[in-house]
Amino acid sequence: MVLSVNRPSPNLAIVTFSEKTSRDTFSEGTIEIVIETLDDLIEDQEIDAVVVTGSGKFFSAGGPVDKFDRAIDEGTIRGVVESMTGHLHPLLLRIRKSSTVFVGALNGAAAGGGLGLALSMDYRISSHEAKLAAAFFRLGLSPDGGTTWLMPRLVGFQRAKKFFFENEVWTSEQALEFGALDEVVPQSELIPRAVELAEKWGSWSESSKRGTKQLLDASTTTFFETQLEFERQLMVASAMKPDFKEGVRSFLEKRKPSFGK
Repeated sequence: MVLSVNRPSPNLAIVTFSEKTSRDTFSEGTIEIVIETLDDLIEDQEIDAVVVTGSGKFFSAGGPVDKFDRAIDEGTIRGVVESMTGHLHPLLLRIRKSSTVFVGALNGAAAGGGLGLALSMDYRISSHEAKLAAAFFRLGLSPDGGTTWLMPRLVGFQRAKKFFFENEVWTSEQALEFGALDEVVPQSELIPRAVELAEKWGSWSESSKRGTKQLLDASTTTFFETQLEFERQLMVASAMKPDFKEGVRSFLEKRKPSFGK
């Protein structure tokens, strides 16, 4: 089994990688199932939020180093790396652009492309046992999985550079201090807390969630004038949605809004 999907409520899904998948997430035959599962949940109109977690010692350990070795000897390494990044990178874009809220529940270590998957989430909660590692330099590689774009935005440019060049491994407490994690909880509280957060963030309107994710990602790479125009366009578009009417009515009636229902 590559993974399991549990739906504790109609609007929430928990995706749990098997222990084997957590150790080797991006091998051929595995990454395709991960992508298909997450894409289906993104497209599911009932799902507002997804919790992604792993099993055993890893959340996601990234690429298969043993298979890299064989591919180097066989002269097929270019195709292996192109296929792996060609699968992973578009998925990360879809996660970032989607109105679906993704919460990473890091039960264990996230490394390499698995680190990129974790950093692409909207919120990251970890157990005390979790660790963050780049591991690219140890293999003579440059980073992938969006880590060079995501990490500097979370922890700052120079700390991110040191993380890569020093081949650092951060404990969960260090990652929390630096800003790469949002919370650290005991292992027994990891999934309950992730579900609680996912349900809260997922309850907002589709326009609010998607628009804010896109605006924040754009904010560090655009001029202020461009950002203002982007905000204006998305504000106008969201004002035309039924959720805006519900938000206004619920505010005036002093009740909690019920978006998308």
